[in-house]
Amino acid sequence: MSPLEARLDGLVVAGQTITYGALARDLGLRISELAAELEALMDADAAARRPFRAVLCCSRHLDGQPALGFFLKAMDLGRLSRDASPLEQAAFVAADRAALFLAAR
Repeated sequence: MSPLEARLDGLVVAGQTITYGALARDLGLRISELAAELEALMDADAAARRPFRAVLCCSRHLDGQPALGFFLKAMDLGRLSRDASPLEQAAFVAADRAALFLAAR
């Protein structure tokens, strides 16, 4: 298990989210490195038909929502419609977070 996976798994158990900046600092990564690792993790989660663990990351400027790159990757992986409205995007985030937190119980 990678340090990123271990940190995200800890957040799942705690029922928490984290900002990209805080997670990058925790792992000693640059934001660009973190983004690449999160996208690779999304590939793995999609292949395993799991909720995206990257959904636990949020932008401090977007009301607790992930950054645009998260949604674009989810669209590329076929998990989110390309024409999803902001409301549908927020519902997608809420559903994946709920699935992660429920599975941790």
